[in-house]
Amino acid sequence: MDTDNQTSTVTTEKEIIDIVAKQHEYFKSGATKSYQSRIDNLKKLKSALIKYEGEMHAALKQDLGKPEFESFLSETGFCVHDISTTLSKLKGWMKPKFKLTSLLTQPGTSRVVYSPLGVNLIIAPYNYPVMLTFAPLIAAIAAGNTAVIKTSELTPACSAIIRKIINETFAAEYIVHIEGEVNETTILLQQKFEHIFFTGSPRVGSIIMAAAAKNLTPVTLELGGKSPCIVHQDAKLDIAVNRIVSSKFLNAAQTCVAPDYVLVHKAVKEEFLSKLKDRIITVYGEDASTSPDFARIISDNHFQRICGLIDQQKVTVGGQSNAETRFIAPTVMRDVTLTDKIMSDEIFGPVLPVLEYDDIDEIYSIVDQLPHHPLACYIFSEDSNFQKEIVNNIQSGGACINNCIFHAANHHIPFGGVGESGMGAYHGFDGFECFSHKKGVLKTATWIEIPLTYAPYGNKINLLRKIMK
Repeated sequence: MDTDNQTSTVTTEKEIIDIVAKQHEYFKSGATKSYQSRIDNLKKLKSALIKYEGEMHAALKQDLGKPEFESFLSETGFCVHDISTTLSKLKGWMKPKFKLTSLLTQPGTSRVVYSPLGVNLIIAPYNYPVMLTFAPLIAAIAAGNTAVIKTSELTPACSAIIRKIINETFAAEYIVHIEGEVNETTILLQQKFEHIFFTGSPRVGSIIMAAAAKNLTPVTLELGGKSPCIVHQDAKLDIAVNRIVSSKFLNAAQTCVAPDYVLVHKAVKEEFLSKLKDRIITVYGEDASTSPDFARIISDNHFQRICGLIDQQKVTVGGQSNAETRFIAPTVMRDVTLTDKIMSDEIFGPVLPVLEYDDIDEIYSIVDQLPHHPLACYIFSEDSNFQKEIVNNIQSGGACINNCIFHAANHHIPFGGVGESGMGAYHGFDGFECFSHKKGVLKTATWIEIPLTYAPYGNKINLLRKIMK
């Protein structure tokens, strides 16, 4: 496969139409389907990610003010580890999975064969531009597909290095990066893909789904939602506070699975709030704008939106901001109610509202009244019955017990939303499966002929009833 032909960016409508057509032709050639092809391309991508790690970290710093540690943990290191896991497991994933064969279809054998979907469109967001571009791409390659990549116009530095990596590593008929904004995305959505993978907001997700419906294109939507963090009265508060602060303010809380709000039992609310304030100051200092470990808001529009959610009369720590640097301090608001503006939608910024509850029914009532199914639910408690009760009764995409967000870092369990927070799941084998068609195959023996289902039927129905009861 010649990778020297991908030297310019693809932006015009004709170029987009041509490259999608070429990807369809390339996929039909079968070049992407073999185990060796998948392995070789994953290895090339891994080498490129390692080679350009420093440039990616610099781009993440430029676009999001992201500390190098966070860039490695949640972006570059995550992707390299994802490829390593995939390389070690792919042969087993590709093997047909044998299933039971029903009595009616005997004698025979049954299996599920995983076949690649074809040409995929992957639309990545701004908040984790490296990880949320390459993680689905890794799955697409592992499953034997081609892919068109569209990154966010809000992260120009990251888009430039992603484009550089893709251009140097792959031919455009296999993997291609497309620049642009709404117009280019609109043109892309008018093309025929076998699958669209989108990460972003529920609002845009509905637009993607409507566009995909015109071509009957299946979609995977990784969206957002107001993810509750429940701190029960028996929680180990020091541990809870450490983990909530770390996960909430990672990437300045521009994280789809960040705890959106805390529901704390009224018996421990004051102690929790005191420890929360102390921990934020310990981690980020009295003036978080000078901390080397705190990111910035992606754009002026998002900065203004988040600032508009803060009720300074309810702020117990933080509340400062700087429009010039798009800095918003790690902020906690206390005594928040469902009528406060900050509870009207996903925050996606470093403001943590704290509400109190008295019993478990109050938890359910609060969660049910908020928009969207939560993408995640976090439970801090030492009571296994309470943990089980919450997991079983709050419908969320995923959950963590005595931690936050790290379920998304485990490649051995699926990651995805439910309802308004998304559809479909990926990571690890679930990512391979997401970009594959599960083809059911029945092989019937020829050493005997059983004419049960052949006409004339006569009184065969009596035997059929016994078999199918």
